[in-house]
Amino acid sequence: MSKRIGRRTFIKGSAAVGAGILFLHDSRLAFGTAANEKLNIAIVGCGGKGGGNLGAVSSQNIVALCDVNEGPVRSNAANFKEAKTYWDYRRMFDEMHNQIDAVVVSTPDHSHALPSLIAMQLGKHVYCEKPLTHNIYEARLMRDTARKYKVATQMGNQGTAENGLREAVEIIRAGQLGKVTEVHIWSNRPVWPQGCERPKETPPVPKDLHWDLWLGPAPERPYHPCYQPFNWRGWIDFGTGAIGDMGCHTMNLPFMALKLSNPISVWAETFEGTKESYPKRSIVHYTFEGKDMLQPRKLVWYDGGLKPPSYVTGDKDVPGSGCVIIGTERTLFTPDDYGAHYQITPGDFTKPEPSLPRSPGHHEEWIRACKGGAPAMSNFDYASALTEFALLGNLAVIVGEPIYWDIERMKAINCPKADYYINTPYRRGWKL
Repeated sequence: MSKRIGRRTFIKGSAAVGAGILFLHDSRLAFGTAANEKLNIAIVGCGGKGGGNLGAVSSQNIVALCDVNEGPVRSNAANFKEAKTYWDYRRMFDEMHNQIDAVVVSTPDHSHALPSLIAMQLGKHVYCEKPLTHNIYEARLMRDTARKYKVATQMGNQGTAENGLREAVEIIRAGQLGKVTEVHIWSNRPVWPQGCERPKETPPVPKDLHWDLWLGPAPERPYHPCYQPFNWRGWIDFGTGAIGDMGCHTMNLPFMALKLSNPISVWAETFEGTKESYPKRSIVHYTFEGKDMLQPRKLVWYDGGLKPPSYVTGDKDVPGSGCVIIGTERTLFTPDDYGAHYQITPGDFTKPEPSLPRSPGHHEEWIRACKGGAPAMSNFDYASALTEFALLGNLAVIVGEPIYWDIERMKAINCPKADYYINTPYRRGWKL
């Protein structure tokens, strides 16, 4: 199925949206919602992480709750009695496009792009969970659509709003580490099954779950509880594995500080993977030109319990997740996923004057941006590039070959089998 950047989204079986999706703009959004007005927010995916996001934006008017599982919709509707309820976001947009200012998308990875793109094409502001998308093509399309419709956007990597991370970025950019030589990042993920074969059993679909809607654009397959509600992260058709789940958190600090968007190559060592599921453990190697102070020669990602060698971590009590940025003058260590708490050794340096804005709080940044304030730092311009960087690691994991990335053409040089995963075809009836 061919998909082109800028192509309009059409909703099968929803004539009103299909005929007019790109032309229905709320007049308030054209000029920005006043700071003292409340946004009318629709929630797409209100179970699990979606429930947390719902609570974080509940200072605004929640006008719609949508989830393919009826249970979370019912339970949240009890607290938001004015909100209309839906199982299909396409019907929600069809019926409520003039009543919605902004949308929060907290679905599984494979279903991030479509509701977000429909919302932006309708002129709605969008908050979307990390990773921004399931594949690289979708990430580029999300970026370009946000630019075209000039909407306020934010990805759900909360660490970007941590002032500790922003301070660490300023320190690195000021050259306090000296010439950065290498970066090592590790994660305690996966905490779900990986290295699995597709199950052969076909149990009945739970009565509250709309399975076909849950599959969305992914290839059709029978329901099994190993996919939904949480373990979808380990399946290639639905999730983005350990690096997709946590890379937009743990890679965020070095990516922001060190100009890492265009690696020369990416290759992976994998352990116990299958064609259906990501490996149980992996090490992913990124290499760079490293010509200036802010670009290392290499970045290495570890997951599944693997850790950097001892020369990287030294005598530190190594936590389950973390990041080490090694420079010729100093080393920066973050003992968490967000990069909000950092340690620098040796510690005799002067902090530079702040150059990045300090955050009022992650979700509040987006709400203010929706009302005409400054863009959130993790807006889709930034978030799409960070997501692409993480997904390049996944591409190397899946194809089992080095990826030499042509960033302009969005191509893996001399690796044609990567094309499918860069721009995965959608199931019939679902289109970008």
